[in-house]
Amino acid sequence: MTLELKNIVKAFKSDVVLDGVSLSVATGETLVLFGPSGAGKTVLLRLIAGVIDPDEGTIRIAGRDMAGVEPEDRGIGMAFQNFALFPHMDATENIAAPLTAKKMGKQQIAHTVEKVAKMLKIDHVLHHKPKELSNGQKQRTALARALSGEPDILLLDDPLRNVDAKLRFEMRLELPRLLKSQQATVIYVTQDYKEAMALGDRIAVMNGHGIQQIGTPRDIYMSPANLEIARLFGDPVINLLDVTPERSERGVQVMLSGQPLVIDAGFAHAIGQSCVLGIRPEALQFVPEGTPGAIPVQIETEAPLNEKTVTLALTKNRREVMISRPSGTEAPSSGTAWVIADVTNIHLFDRTSGDRIEPGQSAAVQGAA
Repeated sequence: MTLELKNIVKAFKSDVVLDGVSLSVATGETLVLFGPSGAGKTVLLRLIAGVIDPDEGTIRIAGRDMAGVEPEDRGIGMAFQNFALFPHMDATENIAAPLTAKKMGKQQIAHTVEKVAKMLKIDHVLHHKPKELSNGQKQRTALARALSGEPDILLLDDPLRNVDAKLRFEMRLELPRLLKSQQATVIYVTQDYKEAMALGDRIAVMNGHGIQQIGTPRDIYMSPANLEIARLFGDPVINLLDVTPERSERGVQVMLSGQPLVIDAGFAHAIGQSCVLGIRPEALQFVPEGTPGAIPVQIETEAPLNEKTVTLALTKNRREVMISRPSGTEAPSSGTAWVIADVTNIHLFDRTSGDRIEPGQSAAVQGAA
């Protein structure tokens, strides 16, 4: 079932939370709302659910304007951060609530509850009341209730927040399969970028009263719309270095650690402008001294992070850069080392506005490096 929001505005007294938000979600699509606390993600979910009304704008479900339509008449399943479980019911009764409302048979209800509970690993607490459950179990019970009714639209507000790390990882693998099997249109809120990338067909990055960028996980990671989004996606965080593109015999270059780094010739319009160069740690690779295009760095320290090892190094101008490589890969651990950059995987941003500069795009950046 399709969902469309157009020019949504919502304020609480003088605090404007959402200002002109528009988006559309296709039938069966999972759209992740990602952003820091206070960005308006939960408010947007509550507007879609009908718990609160927008000050301006329209919400349409399957083409129908939802103005005046009660929450229970919108065909929506919800799992919010505050759990909202019925305290007098055990977990089984809470999960079965949407099915009971549909007057489904007892045997079918029992089968559905058991299936969803096993998937979320709460089948051993089905006869417990909410006060007997941990926060993680409460959260999974609320999620199970939302999933059990197989609604046309599913609103999930950070449903894995209180779940332990192991189960959270497993759910990242299981949930996409389950959601696709239900063919529900899903809006999923999270502050975890890895979760956003694992679960979303598309991601809407929210901040500053609205949506800054919408795209596939690959779009968001490979082509962040601005510096803020570039910092939010990636661990370790992207390397950001002030540069001034200049013309060279080979096209366009920037200076990095005293050495020229040739970048896309399409950045010719940014020559002489104050920019920020973004290089993700995995786009830097250790090479032997004398390798063409190699950049010198001084190694400070390195840290193993499970599947990868991250080296912290300094450029000639004492700028910090991080270099990421697969664990077990040989690399220098001290002294001077040399790296090359994958220039197909770098980003250029306007230093004043923070906006991404595309090759061929006219830049209006100011100042000097």
